[in-house]
Amino acid sequence: MDTRSDTMGADGLKDLIDQLELEQLEQNLFRGQSRDFGTGRVFGGQVLGQALYAALRTVEGRVAHSLHAYFLREGDMRSPIVYEVDRARDGGSFSNRRIVAVQHGRQIFNMTASFQAAQEGPEHQDPMPEAPPPEELKDLRALTSGEADWMPRRYFNLLRLTQALDFRPVDPAHTLGMGAREPRQMLWTRTSTRLPDDIEAHQAFLAFLSDMGLIGMVTFPHVRPTAGFQLASLNHAMWFHCPVRVDEWLLFDLHSPRAGGARGFARASVYARNGTRVATMAQEGLFRIRKARG
Repeated sequence: MDTRSDTMGADGLKDLIDQLELEQLEQNLFRGQSRDFGTGRVFGGQVLGQALYAALRTVEGRVAHSLHAYFLREGDMRSPIVYEVDRARDGGSFSNRRIVAVQHGRQIFNMTASFQAAQEGPEHQDPMPEAPPPEELKDLRALTSGEADWMPRRYFNLLRLTQALDFRPVDPAHTLGMGAREPRQMLWTRTSTRLPDDIEAHQAFLAFLSDMGLIGMVTFPHVRPTAGFQLASLNHAMWFHCPVRVDEWLLFDLHSPRAGGARGFARASVYARNGTRVATMAQEGLFRIRKARG
């Protein structure tokens, strides 16, 4: 039974939804605003969500099934972001869009996304990993009052400021560990209040969520240096396997199989509570030891 209050986190969730929605300036041209989520710069998940929303505004009767994005420059929170959508193709079953995010006359981000009309086909999937139910776990904010070892301060601030989201790690000691450990974790998450029955909103919100700590997995096998790690998203990919609701519990199974050459790679499988794999995501980011100030 869902015991959430209808008002719990409602204001925070509305703020996030408003943040992802865009003003249409012209056909295929949209403008979005930025919010300081405590990261000190434009949050990558915000740009992913807004870019996907922009592309969704140009297709009818189709939903996103994949996106591939590159973060090119740091965004300016003080200025709006303009999203240009190129309607690359509309076929019988699939539509393809290229989205470019621009600030001050320069690209800060670009993305290609593909959309599909609902169709039937054969199905198979890997089983969902075993995990205790979320009701038996504590919210991540209740488990720590400080910064997690693997989490840069900007992401920790984002977590604490985003009261509209509920994160429940399966193994809190592992998630919040202070030493080298296996680069894998599982956590349940959902919004703290209900969202409208709008598949586009849920897809854009999942894109927003996908940038919250995924690349941080690359730090798990390494002892944190005195000056800390430098992490920054370079590119990002997502596959939506079937309709998803982010206001219902989702299990994220995150893993970093490789880091090297000042880059780290992480991926996540996302499951609905009934065991259906609803999405897969992957991210590559800058990963190096921060230079000590002296």
